[in-house]
Amino acid sequence: MANMSLKKNEMPAQDPHVRNCNFQEVALGYTEAMALDEATRCLNCKHSPCIAGCPVEINIPAFIMKTAQGEFEEAYQIIAKDSSLPAVCGRVCPQESQCELVCVRGIKGEPVGIGRLERFVADRHIETIKEKPVKPESNGRKVAVIGSGPAGLTCAGDLAKKGYDVTIFEALHTPGGVLVYGIPEFRLPKSIVQKEIDVLKELGVTIRTNMVIGKSVSVDELLDEQGFEAVFIGSGAGLPTFMHIPGENLKGVYSANEYLTRVNLMKAYRPDTATPIKKSSKVAVVGGGNVAMDAARCAKRLGAEEVYIIYRRSEEELPARAEEVEHAKEEGIIFKLLNNPVRILGDEQLCVTGIECLEMKLGEPDDSGRRRPVPVEGSEWTIPLDTVIMAIGTSPNPLIKSTTKGLETQKWGGIIAEDPSGKTSRDHIYAGGDAVTGAATVILAMGAGKCAAKAIDEELNAAK
Repeated sequence: MANMSLKKNEMPAQDPHVRNCNFQEVALGYTEAMALDEATRCLNCKHSPCIAGCPVEINIPAFIMKTAQGEFEEAYQIIAKDSSLPAVCGRVCPQESQCELVCVRGIKGEPVGIGRLERFVADRHIETIKEKPVKPESNGRKVAVIGSGPAGLTCAGDLAKKGYDVTIFEALHTPGGVLVYGIPEFRLPKSIVQKEIDVLKELGVTIRTNMVIGKSVSVDELLDEQGFEAVFIGSGAGLPTFMHIPGENLKGVYSANEYLTRVNLMKAYRPDTATPIKKSSKVAVVGGGNVAMDAARCAKRLGAEEVYIIYRRSEEELPARAEEVEHAKEEGIIFKLLNNPVRILGDEQLCVTGIECLEMKLGEPDDSGRRRPVPVEGSEWTIPLDTVIMAIGTSPNPLIKSTTKGLETQKWGGIIAEDPSGKTSRDHIYAGGDAVTGAATVILAMGAGKCAAKAIDEELNAAK
């Protein structure tokens, strides 16, 4: 019998005053009873708008129907047909702006908790199924994947399932890309990422770490000398952006990319770490996206007494997920909206002592469709600080572009893909994810990796 409740089952979570002092996962996941109850809210619509709203086109009604019937492993297998990272997506995918946005139940109430159900099913699979996946028979063809983030892992997984000999080249010492260096443990436990990667290894995917493409080996060498028939570039966008305001070179100014990498990948929050991070008292994070929320919430957990989010637009324009904003507020993060930094202040030792801001008001819409922030004259004010974290965006590293012949890129550095397949200006080279679009979501990167894998398979089969 359908559950016609207008509200989805709440997600159990750690108490805000407890979790803001630890790095354990905030959201605790549905119990079996919650999952069964939530799954019966799905109407199993014939036109299934949620499938079209999913970048990797998971058969959402089918997996939810199996969940409602208590057939959890069958539900997982439905998801796994289209997604290589179900446990990851169940945690960090912005369902509220994709599949849940178009859910029919959302017209007169809250949509079905699709992401929460995906997480439950994926976690249940990890906990109960011990059999290793069967490695497909090899088709004897080699494909290189650059980057082990969501785009690269998805592309590699889809090709491996078709029998390709896939090698992933990862610049860092640990695979996972932004999933391990960018997203904090309290949102996405690294053990979950590792288990998803282990599945790909069982399918035959080889992962080579500490391989900086353009330094260790070039894309051209992969194609011309190492026998790879195609290359997928999913190297992400890890080059930080700064505001170019006075004081950005002071001690205590971090890019969010560096800050989060040191916290997440190098475990800077542990007392015995080899790469400690500055013990801050008062921190300002400049920016309003998910990365800014992650950096602010990490700073709080590292012991900062006051942590500010400084964003030049209003709360309505915050690009971060509503859930992340809510969690940040619950954890004591202070929001200074409609403000923009103009100068970072320092002392004689060149250490940060504060930040000077201007109040803003919203004017006419800009090219993004959002109302343009306009400074309010004479509204300067300062906050005493010892740390500033810049979280205003990233762009692709230019190394691959500069070492690959004939690879066309945008002025801002993104690789130009001719169509959704990810095909670039070079034969046999495909690209997708943040390396093409700039910083975006995990699920969009996965969708790009999926499209590229399909196109590579079609190209190589046509060349037989």
